[in-house]
Amino acid sequence: MQPSSPKNIALLLATIISASTAFIIWLLKYVASSSIELELISIIVVTFIFSYLVVYKLMKKYIYDRIKVIYKTIKKNKGATSNMNTDLELVSKDVEDIANQRQKEIDELKMMENFRREFLGNVSHELKTPIFNIQGYIHTLIDGALYDKNVNMAYLERTSKSVDRMINIVEDLVTISKIESDRLDLEMENFDIVDLANDIFDQTEMKAKKANLSISLDKEYDSISVLADRDKIIQVFTNLVVNSIKYGKEGGETKVRFYEMGENILIEVADNGIGISQQNLPRLFERFYRVDKSRSRDQGGTGLGLAIVKHILESHNQVINVRSTEDVGTTFSFTLQKS
Repeated sequence: MQPSSPKNIALLLATIISASTAFIIWLLKYVASSSIELELISIIVVTFIFSYLVVYKLMKKYIYDRIKVIYKTIKKNKGATSNMNTDLELVSKDVEDIANQRQKEIDELKMMENFRREFLGNVSHELKTPIFNIQGYIHTLIDGALYDKNVNMAYLERTSKSVDRMINIVEDLVTISKIESDRLDLEMENFDIVDLANDIFDQTEMKAKKANLSISLDKEYDSISVLADRDKIIQVFTNLVVNSIKYGKEGGETKVRFYEMGENILIEVADNGIGISQQNLPRLFERFYRVDKSRSRDQGGTGLGLAIVKHILESHNQVINVRSTEDVGTTFSFTLQKS
């Protein structure tokens, strides 16, 4: 018997006291050459009951008063002491569980703080480049280049591109903010996902030709109707296809495939481009995270596209996955609900 609760402690002490009393009385009677009689048994029983009740009450009050302070300290909700345990083993388990929970909360807060610090650094870095470009172009124009027909329009066009880049970053940040605060209104409708894919191919055809890449379905598909926000899924599809073009190889190809998955449709956007290392895959959907920073910045990406894709699909209660091998290619796969 483990003496952890007041009842067990009282029972143990009462047994010890009764046994000791019985032994002393028996010893006295033995010395007096008398046999153990009925009064000896009565004394043992009365001593045991009296000792048990007194010790139990005292120990319960003693332990309760001290454990109450512990529960008031570790529990945040009001009335936490009304259902508290007085068994020391259970109290120990409660304290351990709460300590583990607090440590988990601390770890999450540290992770969020690191993420916040990294996010602010990335935002400032992303905005700094176009701002400094704009500043440089404007100062050059003010210093006299405004009247030089050979450079004034070129500098104004570059300034306009930098402004567009800043607008894209801000718009993407607003989109993510809306999604994370559940303020992204989805306009659910039925539409043909195969037709939508072909529309995306038409819109990105010039980019693909410029990069000497091909984009197409892997085979002919019948109409596949899904239930989703069409505009948001266009954003998802466009981002994945454009990414495959950015990180594709000369003469490469991007294929889109569709698979039946019960009530859902699995959609894959696969390329045979440069691929992504295994160490980069877990962070691929983080805001501003870039696998190849110099390459993506040269092509004007904001670094927010995949984060938005992930949030859009999660707002549809769907998921997105990625698998990739360096120098072999990358496949993004996501699901949508059938109509």
